Amino acid sequence: MKRVVIVRHAKAVHYGYDDDFTRDLAERGVNDANILGKELKKRKIIPDRLISSPANRALQTARIYADNFGIDKSEIVEVEEIYDGLTISEFIDLIRELPDELETVFFFGHNPGFHYYVNNLSDKFNGHMPTCSTVGIDFNINTWKELGSEAGKHKFHYYPKMFK
Repeated sequence: MKRVVIVRHAKAVHYGYDDDFTRDLAERGVNDANILGKELKKRKIIPDRLISSPANRALQTARIYADNFGIDKSEIVEVEEIYDGLTISEFIDLIRELPDELETVFFFGHNPGFHYYVNNLSDKFNGHMPTCSTVGIDFNINTWKELGSEAGKHKFHYYPKMFK
């Protein structure tokens, strides 16, 4: 079995839209990411790899999760195309290129793309994705190359308000 966990970045500051790439997390975003990271660790949902958009708010969210999992932040893989916006097909191709020894991979990025990916990859996700939403999708496959659209089983959807 393989698992993809898709994380929309935590709440960002409400200014700096003229340079969207460098927008930081708001204090609420930092707190929310810590809440979710701790909750996932408690539930033993631990990544083998963290992959993030290089935009500040996504990367900061990934770093907070890494801290909670005890993973060195230098191990986070930055993929510029996540920020630029991948098509669903391109996102699936990115996943299919993962090494097969990885079982659980977390992706950190942005809406609307991440919402589209979740809807396309899972069998029955019909929720919205507020900031810091964390959605797990399981695939009954042995190799990432077998991954396909709507082949995953929606396993969980956690977001900060659930734990406050």
